[in-house]
Amino acid sequence: MTILFVMVAEVLIFVPSVATFRKNWLMERVVAAKVAALALEASGGAELPERLRQELLTTAGVHAVSVRRPEVRRLVLGMPDEKPVAEVFDLRDRNVVELIPDALAALVAPPGRLIRVIAAPDILRADEEIDVVIDETPLRAAEWRYARNIFWLSIIIAIMTSAAVYLALSKLLVAPMMRITRNMVAYRENPEDMTRIITPSGRDDEVGVAEKELANLQTQLSGLLREKARLANVGLAVSKINHDLRNILASAQLVSDRLATVPDPTVQRFVPRLIRALDRAITLCTNTMKYGRGGETPPNRTRVALGPLVDEVTESLGVEELKGVRLTVDIQPKIELYADRDQIFRVLANLLRNALEALREAEPAPEDPCVKISASQEGKRVVIKVSDNGPGVPAKAQENLFKAFQSVAKADGNGLGLVISAELVRAHGGDIRLEDTSRGASFVVTLPTTAGTRKRAFENAA
Repeated sequence: MTILFVMVAEVLIFVPSVATFRKNWLMERVVAAKVAALALEASGGAELPERLRQELLTTAGVHAVSVRRPEVRRLVLGMPDEKPVAEVFDLRDRNVVELIPDALAALVAPPGRLIRVIAAPDILRADEEIDVVIDETPLRAAEWRYARNIFWLSIIIAIMTSAAVYLALSKLLVAPMMRITRNMVAYRENPEDMTRIITPSGRDDEVGVAEKELANLQTQLSGLLREKARLANVGLAVSKINHDLRNILASAQLVSDRLATVPDPTVQRFVPRLIRALDRAITLCTNTMKYGRGGETPPNRTRVALGPLVDEVTESLGVEELKGVRLTVDIQPKIELYADRDQIFRVLANLLRNALEALREAEPAPEDPCVKISASQEGKRVVIKVSDNGPGVPAKAQENLFKAFQSVAKADGNGLGLVISAELVRAHGGDIRLEDTSRGASFVVTLPTTAGTRKRAFENAA
């Protein structure tokens, strides 16, 4: 391609250059004819022998020479029995572009054609012109020799240029791109192998940027794959534990059913709470197995009164967990959700338990540890806030607050509580976020109150 482009450029250069060559060739003949005419005029008007005349014309390379002055036009040299002149070319005040058609026509002109050339070379006086008759055959041959020389010179230049371009492109672009391609193929075979991540060459151009971005992408992907592998192992372990735990809970459920038949008032007061807790635990184990196979169960939505649900959450935590903490609930009785009761129960329980744990572990402990659960209705949505006056969420934990195993803010946590809560909330078409506060932490949960967002929420969760 480089050779082709250079040859095209050479053609564009050749056309005006051959016109210039033709003009210079003709001007040389005109100047030679003028010298011959001067030699004749130097003889003082004496008649020159015919043989000498022919030698002067042959030396000048012309067939006839005439000099034109303002007062007279004089034939200085001429040969008898000349053929007729085929074309007349006036070189006075003509640029190279105007001479291009004549130069190209001369390349295909028939041999033996005579042409007449009118010029005013610099060696003449300002008011003189010279008119010569020339055989065009030597000019045609000279033009072809010039064209062949230009052609072969162009070939050499094109080959040298293309070789230089090829070597430069091969070194600067092709070789680095082949390195990137080979690395991508090798990395695809085993993306978990960190040794296969490309090492950037340090270049500052587009290739260097591509290498850096590819290295970053491969590093992130390898990290994600290792994390997925760890999560898969954790999931396998959880599945095994969950299977055994479900059997244990089933046995406990049988015992609770028998306790329900005991007439003791104290037993009758606590057994319903125990049965609900066991049912919820068994349901959680079952849903965990389903989640391990394909995610959380889609919400089974019903109309849920928020106030009683929050009371049930606080009761399920027990006295010991609430010990020493002031709990404030500010929820209007008429507020209702259109949601899965058990899933929202899990969300609120996780947020409340996190707040209580943060208050217990706070150093120094707040003078009046308190947790506040409030809710307000804004159009077709309910905004629920779970706030505490503890130490708040560390800045490092806020960066990955809703990512599994990355949002751990306490030593014995696993970072799954908020992840599960966020997934459940988004499955309802809602949103969960951490609100900026001057003291403690405040999680804001937004949930719908109508069925209008059910289909969209399920699609987003999927």
